[in-house]
Amino acid sequence: MAASLLRLSRPRPRRALLPLSALRLPLSTQPLPQPREPSSSPTRGLPAVLSFLAAAAAAAGGTTATVAFCDSDGRDHRVGGKESTELVVRGERKRVPQEFVDELASFLGENLTVDLEERSFHGTPQNSFHKSVNVPDVVVFPKSQDEVRRIVMACNKYEVPIVPYGGATSIEGHTLAPHGGVCIDMSSMKKIKSLHIEDMDVVVEPGVGWIELNEYLKPYGLFFPLDPGPGATIGGMCATRCSGSLAVRYGTMRDNVINLQAVLPNGDVVKTGSRARKSAAGYDLARLIIGSEGTLGVITEVTLRLQKLPSHSVVAMCNFQTIKDAADVAIATMLSGIQVSRVELLDEVQIRAINLANGKSLPEVPTLMFEFIGTEAYALEQTLLVQKIAAEHHGSDFVFVEEPNAKEELWKIRKEALWAGFAMKPDHEAMITDVCVPLSRLAECISVSKRLLDASPLTCLVIAHAGDGNFHTIILFEPSQEDQRREAERLNHFMVHTALSMEGTCTGEHGVGTGKMKYLEKELGIESLRTMKRIKAALDPNNIMNPGKLIPPHVCI
Repeated sequence: MAASLLRLSRPRPRRALLPLSALRLPLSTQPLPQPREPSSSPTRGLPAVLSFLAAAAAAAGGTTATVAFCDSDGRDHRVGGKESTELVVRGERKRVPQEFVDELASFLGENLTVDLEERSFHGTPQNSFHKSVNVPDVVVFPKSQDEVRRIVMACNKYEVPIVPYGGATSIEGHTLAPHGGVCIDMSSMKKIKSLHIEDMDVVVEPGVGWIELNEYLKPYGLFFPLDPGPGATIGGMCATRCSGSLAVRYGTMRDNVINLQAVLPNGDVVKTGSRARKSAAGYDLARLIIGSEGTLGVITEVTLRLQKLPSHSVVAMCNFQTIKDAADVAIATMLSGIQVSRVELLDEVQIRAINLANGKSLPEVPTLMFEFIGTEAYALEQTLLVQKIAAEHHGSDFVFVEEPNAKEELWKIRKEALWAGFAMKPDHEAMITDVCVPLSRLAECISVSKRLLDASPLTCLVIAHAGDGNFHTIILFEPSQEDQRREAERLNHFMVHTALSMEGTCTGEHGVGTGKMKYLEKELGIESLRTMKRIKAALDPNNIMNPGKLIPPHVCI
């Protein structure tokens, strides 16, 4: 069991890159480009500007013409579009010109590879069931903002797709390369450029991991409060607008970025603001790029807001007979005004997984975990108040610890939950989904979803950031069994639509990628999606930035 957990979490050593003399594209090893279907429109297949002019000319001549700019160009809308049921993302791929590779190699040297194994690794998500028919044609490892700028300019010149690549921890297909192209691996850009202790901010490159950053900050009595999955990097965290268990106190990524720099598709470098803690100067470009999932530009520098390490903390745990009782306590705790830093809910299946993986004997019932921070007296006072709330909602076995080793041991239960879930069925894949609802609807949403999950023949585990209405389900299925794959999709579909019916969202923190595109129209409305499409078209007219992600393919402007 332990070996399975290590295999899932161990970082992959970087493969030695090919010498420059070997940089001839191995076309025989690449997937063949899919044939284009014949165009049924006189303007389809033209560049966007020419299509617009053709439509204008038709209108001037007294004829009617309908021009729709769509990613799919009239082809199959099923993948990622409304009512999509396919998990393999398809795309059209054209051959990358050799002169394009030569141009990249002229300034990247050996920080470029066309090796099939390396390309396949970068084109296959490490913790996700999503797959694509294609992989990147080239993988590059820039070491500076200027190299990123030159890579992007070359891609724009040759109209080669770009897929930015961070810590590879995303789970909704963000790093797939359905159209081939260039994967920009940011792992070589991991400098901590400057720390301003008195201002409590730090400037970093996008390849810095949040765990490594906090190790660096610890001697200064500071920390960065977001804690997504191990291995996540700051650039990817910005791109997906992630959060984590501490978001209930400190907010999400959009609340903790002061400014950032990004390379736009035309090669321009934009800085979104100063280091001031607040500003009313112009459009909030940082919030536009945060959560854009690499579709508008490549993030190259981030200035982060920091927090003081708490002087004291208490970790508590309490058991419940029903998941509704546990969710009700989370809601009551937040309504009471108690300043918790974490409120995490684990269902009985998740507790069973932890027992199996770690040889524990925890009661296999819905469980809430809390963290309280502040002075010793304040943290203890808040703990006792929550203990009283839990007792009023049928809570039992309320325990809390203050000694550092005991806190680490107790909190390890939550930190290892995901890997313990994977280890229950090591030969299965996991469909991991997250939804978020207004806090007052959390108990109802979890209860309704849990009834369906429990009735399913698949193994399903529930973990929730219960303090802000966000919960995850891990659905384990055998990928070779079509009936299991369809059942997993049915459960996911039900959870999302249940959340949307309660004025919630299809994704609280995982992002959209390819997996959640099909739900965006129902959540946001077609006009919002068209607005996103117009922004994308204005900044990226050649559609090179992570194409096929975030914006559903059926959205036309």
